[in-house]
Amino acid sequence: MVSTDHYRQELRAQLARAATSGRIDLLVNSGELCRSIATGNSGSASCCSAMEAELMPGDTLLLDQTNGAGMTVRYLLPRTGDIQISLPFQLH
Repeated sequence: MVSTDHYRQELRAQLARAATSGRIDLLVNSGELCRSIATGNSGSASCCSAMEAELMPGDTLLLDQTNGAGMTVRYLLPRTGDIQISLPFQLH
């Protein structure tokens, strides 16, 4: 059985790939995310839970999970937890 953590890992991987390619946002539908793990829609509740857990300020919930089409979220990129700042020199 696929857990919420599996969906969350896949979602984070998709977000990272999109950010790496220079995108400013990523539109994710729960049905598509479920199918990306090859379980069909059998884990849709876990999938929606994973998507909700990744919501951050600025993200937009376009369709909630009560909608028959599934949940759809527009995630902004880059994710603030993924930002790493490095200075080319040391401050004295």
